[in-house]
Amino acid sequence: MKPSQTLGKSLWAFLFNSGSCNGCEIEMVATVTPRYDVERFGIKLVGSPRHADLLLISGPVTRNMAPRLKRVYAQIPDPKIVICCGVCGISGGAFYDSYNLIGPVDQIIPVDMYVPGCPSRPEAIIDGVVKVLARLEAAETSA
Repeated sequence: MKPSQTLGKSLWAFLFNSGSCNGCEIEMVATVTPRYDVERFGIKLVGSPRHADLLLISGPVTRNMAPRLKRVYAQIPDPKIVICCGVCGISGGAFYDSYNLIGPVDQIIPVDMYVPGCPSRPEAIIDGVVKVLARLEAAETSA
């Protein structure tokens, strides 16, 4: 994660499900509803990783999804932020010993913030994004 003048102003987020049960995916989509209003922080969902600054990942990485996750990560322009939501993405969760898992997300791509929970609540996801933004802002002022 590198500090940038433009990154702290508004984040465009791309959601990626790498093989979860969709519990975290539902909560990530709920985060952008008017009830939680993440647009007040400048966060907006985009349909293409090429337009994103923030990658929100849920689920453990399966064998089929590992190359796709690497490709999506490579398509996001630098500087980029990666947030892993849910215990499945962090450690494998209930599926940690499954034959079709490569492992947690951080074994495939670098992760900047972990948001635990099963599923991660929208408040926790927003808190994680705000903490990453605060870290970026602190890195900008010290640089």
